[in-house]
Amino acid sequence: MKIFQHVTDIGDLGKALAEAQEVKRDRFQWQHLGRNKTALLIFFNNSLRTRLSTQKAAMNLGMNVIVLDVNQGAWKLETERGVIMDGDKSEHLLEAIPVMASYCDIIGVRSFARFESREDDYEEKILNQFIRYSGRPVFFMESATVHPLQAFADLITIAENWPLSNSPRGGEDSLSSEKGTKKTSGNEALPPTGGAGRGAGATLKVVLTWAPHPKALPQAVPNSFAEWMIAASQSLPLGGVGGGSPIDFVITHPEGYELDPQFVKGARVEYDQMKAFEGADFVYAKNWSCPGVTRPEDYGKVLHDYHTMMDWCVSARQMAVTNDAHFMHCLPVRRNMIVTDDVIEGPRSLVIPEAANREISAQVVLKRMLESLN
Repeated sequence: MKIFQHVTDIGDLGKALAEAQEVKRDRFQWQHLGRNKTALLIFFNNSLRTRLSTQKAAMNLGMNVIVLDVNQGAWKLETERGVIMDGDKSEHLLEAIPVMASYCDIIGVRSFARFESREDDYEEKILNQFIRYSGRPVFFMESATVHPLQAFADLITIAENWPLSNSPRGGEDSLSSEKGTKKTSGNEALPPTGGAGRGAGATLKVVLTWAPHPKALPQAVPNSFAEWMIAASQSLPLGGVGGGSPIDFVITHPEGYELDPQFVKGARVEYDQMKAFEGADFVYAKNWSCPGVTRPEDYGKVLHDYHTMMDWCVSARQMAVTNDAHFMHCLPVRRNMIVTDDVIEGPRSLVIPEAANREISAQVVLKRMLESLN
């Protein structure tokens, strides 16, 4: 693996989940791969889970880690070509990238959408410059359009909670079912995927729902979650045996927030949130600003005053029509805007094990990149 950006970069999802299970059993068995290797983690934007989980994953593999906060620990960087650099930016990215690459073996980059130009954001101008000029394997720690480490962790979390939470086995083997089960802290081994669900061939329903927010947020998390869930629906029998369990993936949002077709082709869109929630097994809440698909002139904007959209906040009202669904969110989350206190603190909330699985997704990706180097 030289680039980690899309679900296709991880290859067979069943094998990736099995590898994640192996990593969870023993995080430190591959330290020989990272010995005398250095991971450079570059942050153009703030981070908590991505910074800590990726750094921990690299150390699990025996790597040295350099963390660079571009906005606080480096010269201000110019990213555009043809600019007369007579302002406050002292260094150009085209010189900075090969210099940074000379100090490391693998590069991770986090750079959000700027909302200045949809074309620039969706062409991934900054991340693609790292791919082109670094000569190193590059993995996306969230970009203008995708957050694959989060989506991989989300898939791991769904896979380890679906087969057992509804399994006839039940009992203490289940990792996060509400009834007769225990929650995972994210440190336990993954259960086997593909176990019996509500019966052979039972459909797993996953809903991605928009929720209100006072600020304009990128589409990276919903884009990647949709991309990975659609890929899983085509290749993984998460809820049944023998490949006989389809995944019903539904996206619900107000009109104008349609995600880019390159990420959501194959998903069902439902504008009625309550209808979308009916019978759901997993509910993934996330805000995103206008993607500019149906309203190009509004790209990156908040289309409504959030005060008028508070009925989209995930509460007991919506969860009551689900199939006792698990609640998911990538964090950080604005309580009582995205989700109410009682839902996120409830026994079906997976936000903490979901966050813990960020270490696992990052370690699988770094392990594969190290293997390609060796």
